[in-house]
Amino acid sequence: MPSIHQFHIPVMGLGFTIDSPLKVARFGISSVVSVVDDQLLEDMRKIHSRKNQLSFIAINESEEDFKAKRTSAYLNLLNDLVKEQVKQLKAMPFDGHSEICQYFELLPETHPYYQIYRQLECSNGGERKALESQLRDAVQPGNIDVNIMTKVDKLNEDKEGNALPREFSDALSALRGFANSELNASVVFSAGLNPSLYSYAANFPGFFPDHEGNIAKQIILKVSDYRSALIQGKFLAKKGLWVSEFRIESGLNCGGHAFATDGFLAGPILQEFKEKREELTQTLYSGCQDALSSSGRPGLSSGIVPKITYQGGLGTAAEANFLRQHYGLDGTGWGSPFLLVPEATSVDDDTRKRIIEAKESDFYLSAASPLGVPFNNLRNSSGEEQRKRRIEKNRAGSPCYKKYLISNTEFTEKPICTASRQYQHIQIKAHAEGKISSDVLAGILAKDCLCEGLGAAAILSEGENPRRNLSAVTICPGPNLAYFKQLFSLKEMVGHIYGKIDLPMSPNRPHVFVKELQLYVKYLQNELSACRNELNEKKVSYFEKFSENLQKGISYYKNLWEECELGESTVFEAWNESLELFKARISGIMQEKALVSH
Repeated sequence: MPSIHQFHIPVMGLGFTIDSPLKVARFGISSVVSVVDDQLLEDMRKIHSRKNQLSFIAINESEEDFKAKRTSAYLNLLNDLVKEQVKQLKAMPFDGHSEICQYFELLPETHPYYQIYRQLECSNGGERKALESQLRDAVQPGNIDVNIMTKVDKLNEDKEGNALPREFSDALSALRGFANSELNASVVFSAGLNPSLYSYAANFPGFFPDHEGNIAKQIILKVSDYRSALIQGKFLAKKGLWVSEFRIESGLNCGGHAFATDGFLAGPILQEFKEKREELTQTLYSGCQDALSSSGRPGLSSGIVPKITYQGGLGTAAEANFLRQHYGLDGTGWGSPFLLVPEATSVDDDTRKRIIEAKESDFYLSAASPLGVPFNNLRNSSGEEQRKRRIEKNRAGSPCYKKYLISNTEFTEKPICTASRQYQHIQIKAHAEGKISSDVLAGILAKDCLCEGLGAAAILSEGENPRRNLSAVTICPGPNLAYFKQLFSLKEMVGHIYGKIDLPMSPNRPHVFVKELQLYVKYLQNELSACRNELNEKKVSYFEKFSENLQKGISYYKNLWEECELGESTVFEAWNESLELFKARISGIMQEKALVSH
């Protein structure tokens, strides 16, 4: 069924949206649950089973396929609880205060159901009963979607240390858990193409259309640009797998891991999707139909098209409305602002207080991720404090229990994590022996344990202690959160998204497109500074191409601002000047290197 709302809540960390469906799904709001951490899923299943007076039978690590079973069990619990919530909501009176009233009051004022709901105020008798019946029938829950970060796909071993088959890797186990669950929902693949994972989806009938054209388990791709969407979509289509939605995410103006494009900005990317949307649909449709036909499966419904949505840095209703209308989007994603909505996300009180108290400069792009991908971080988080405290006590690094991000075999036969105490102590010794520089060591010591830090808040927010009492929280908000400075109710945040009210925000917040441009220019400058002493022709070519793409984006925005009357286009002049200075700086460095070499 089509979404009742024009926005969704994307996945945030391992735990910040892990039980968001229990908070918002009954109001028709879709959210995304991370399913990579089976230990956290099991802990949350235990907590919510107890809260709802349900029996809990633990799925132990000694059981075969325990990772997938834990995933299925938790998702089934969410599904059952949300169904019960909706059943109770539908039975509530339309008294102006109940949850069924809240359900319709959250809708945008232009929504047909909102307008019908408002008719209740001036109706009575049989007419009112008919309207109430119509509204009760219209109630549908938001989706309980799941997220699998394709790069988090560690191969696993049995208790004797023997390698398990490929299908028991972390990502494939998570996918199997989702596929075997009772959910009719979507899996969001993020962080790029994983051929093994994508191919594995074809093993489950739920990902294919039935004889009525319905697809029980749908696929959503989070992408950074059109080329990525086309490549990944075609890969899946060749296996008869349809992409139901492409979620375009800003490369830098987002939370969590930041996958910077080569200077391609959100506006031009959205423009390309707008211009090539029909081509994308036809290419994937024909490829998918051919694959389904050759395998003897039922075909896709005629007229089916993938949704196109955008997420990353949105802060006002005007921005969201413009993106939907100008680029023909089917919706938008609002993530980080919901970290300040206790009714929607699982964040402990201490961390929310730290977010509110943080300065704009405390939201920064860090080297904290063991994946080696830039990671949006909060400078004053308890996780950062713990990391620094460990270094001061000559105990750098983290104990590595969950091992989801182990990958380095530089010093060991079996992979270890670069945030682990084992790896960092090896590198500290190497620095003492003069084998690595202080700058290199600083980058290594910046690594943090995301497995524990990104999940702790979910347990803490329930008044429980995380396993092994590792209670420091690593929070990964997008830079946009710096402009929201207090807690909000669900009604307030949703009302802000739809323009019913304007939440108090920092007056210096730039437009979503301008903020992303600022972040890209800063990223480019930092990258140049980091490799100044190692600058060569290949890197110069990369920087120049990056700069050219940014300048093309600036030209696009100047025209857009004038055509759509979004404001003064002179706002972009300063950034053009910065890029010209940047290119001059590169030329100067290369000239210096040439003189030295001669």
